[in-house]
Amino acid sequence: MRPMGRMRGIGRECAWLCAALACGLACALSSPGLALAAQEAFVRVDQAGYPALGPKRAYVMASAGEKGAPYEVKTEGGATVATGTIGDSTGSWSGSFPDVYAIDFDAVSAPGRYIVSVGGAVPASSPAFAIGEPSSLYGAPLANGLSFYENERDGPEYIPSALRTAPSHLNDAAAMTYETPKVNGNGAFKGDLRPLGVRIDAAGGWWDAGDYLKFLQTTGYTIAVMEAGVRDFPAQLGAGAPASDFTNEARFGVEWMLRMWDEETATLYYQVGIGEGDKAILGDHDIWRLPQADDTWGGSDPAARYIRERPVFRAGPPGSPISPNLAGRDAAAFGLCFQLFHATQPALAARCLKVGERIFALADTAHKGKLLTAIPFGFYPEKQWRDDLELGASELALALLDAAPGELPAGLPRTEATFYLGEGARWAREYVKKSKATADTLNLYDVSGLAHYDLIRALRAAGEPSGLDETEASLLGALRGELDGAATQSAKDPFGFGFPWAQADTASHGDGLAAMAAEYDWLSGTSAYAADQVRWLGNVLGANAWGISLIVGDGSNWVRCPSHQVANLLGSLDSSPPVLAGAVVEGPSDEPSSGEVEGMRPCPAGSGDGGYGRFNGSGAVFSDNAQSYTTTEPAIDLTASSLLAFAWSAAGSPAPAG
Repeated sequence: MRPMGRMRGIGRECAWLCAALACGLACALSSPGLALAAQEAFVRVDQAGYPALGPKRAYVMASAGEKGAPYEVKTEGGATVATGTIGDSTGSWSGSFPDVYAIDFDAVSAPGRYIVSVGGAVPASSPAFAIGEPSSLYGAPLANGLSFYENERDGPEYIPSALRTAPSHLNDAAAMTYETPKVNGNGAFKGDLRPLGVRIDAAGGWWDAGDYLKFLQTTGYTIAVMEAGVRDFPAQLGAGAPASDFTNEARFGVEWMLRMWDEETATLYYQVGIGEGDKAILGDHDIWRLPQADDTWGGSDPAARYIRERPVFRAGPPGSPISPNLAGRDAAAFGLCFQLFHATQPALAARCLKVGERIFALADTAHKGKLLTAIPFGFYPEKQWRDDLELGASELALALLDAAPGELPAGLPRTEATFYLGEGARWAREYVKKSKATADTLNLYDVSGLAHYDLIRALRAAGEPSGLDETEASLLGALRGELDGAATQSAKDPFGFGFPWAQADTASHGDGLAAMAAEYDWLSGTSAYAADQVRWLGNVLGANAWGISLIVGDGSNWVRCPSHQVANLLGSLDSSPPVLAGAVVEGPSDEPSSGEVEGMRPCPAGSGDGGYGRFNGSGAVFSDNAQSYTTTEPAIDLTASSLLAFAWSAAGSPAPAG
């Protein structure tokens, strides 16, 4: 595709012919190849479908002006159900596609499958999509999400599938612990690791992403989001949804987190495995293989010793203060564990609550410098932490408020919910004060979108106590402020997305925004962000410049080449089964990545970007290539917010508490 600036120049040069001939024909006669190459349009839709009674918007991305062109909404069988003409452009996407237009067809509500077709100078049609009841639209995506976590399981409690044929990393059950080494930006260290002489059971948990490392940072966030979803949406994520019941998955994840804590010595461990070694030591990222190969990888080769016997890193000496981000999100996960399991698995719930309170009490609230997330810090460069403490306090408060008389375990450090309500309000106030210029929306690096929501619920459950640093009204205002920032961004984007496409974790942010919009509307009793909720989720599911769903298996055209070892080695490379269904990938970013590892199956065949490079624009790029981990790598934290987004969209409101 040639730059549009040059095409417009040619148009001016042949303008004298337009008096006698259509301008497009005149230009075709003077430069036929150039004119043919320029004429393209694409209709982008939410490929998972639109709620029957909700807003419905498609986007037309065109290389030439389409204002005034006719459009039709037809059933898949060809019956026309709505017509109209295209209005003003919503903005320019790129030099190749300078015009984007929105088509709204809210009035079409009958369940079925439809296609949007555009006439005019550059005809185009959308892929087929559904309109239906929310429960029917989002049931399959939720089931796919469960499949993703089941396929991401590590350890002996794996679940056999077409992608999982054996348990993995059984040696983690007796893993040696180590001091955290000094590393460079890639995670490589000099010399050797320093063992602590203590072995722990670090088996289980989920792999973090497309590699096989395990981090408390990402697992704590994932578990908290998953548990909140199971608690609030039992008909979508709990026992009322046989195809997408995450209850056992939440139990599986929280039990691994408990193994990373030594109660007797008050010692926290935060990472299993190394990404990079040194010149004489292999790290996880140096080889491409199935996970079950690691326990015997390289035989007795010393270079592979940390592949076979994976190190576990200690967060600090016994009883020492804990990095507040880890302390907060761990406390939240354990508080939610009590809320979920106190009636059905009381022993697990009791242990969770005790550990959650102990870890919260050890939070380093005078923290300075870099947070402890992973080694290297560059893997997960989180800067916020007050939101983590707000979330931890809120979930501990809700746990205590939820307990029946006599249900709290003996020896609990604190039994009064008022203490944690005060702590939650305190850290909410500190977060708002410290993050005015940097407030984010719900994702791994900022959990305020969930923390504010659950703190409001806790305040309501406690009867709106007075004298706290934050009130329900001020917390709602903070939530609204984050959403208003996203709405401002939406107004700048031709596709109405609430987060810049040229940044990392775009898909996760879109899902998080959809969940936050629903939270605010439910808490406030309004529909202020109802349209945004549908559209932001739709952006992730195909209503974007690339016309691709960023969740594997959801929609009609999704990522074919995830940067994920199991999916690459045992899955299909063309979207036929088996695929890593439910996996949310990084999404469009500011740059693609490349780098082949021996054993990687080329995807797409012959390399390339899967044909998506020509749709790049506004500084954002997307490459559907197994090497492009910046755009196609899935992760447990990236996928977590999709569970809330789909559950809110399917249910409309959470189940009553209690």
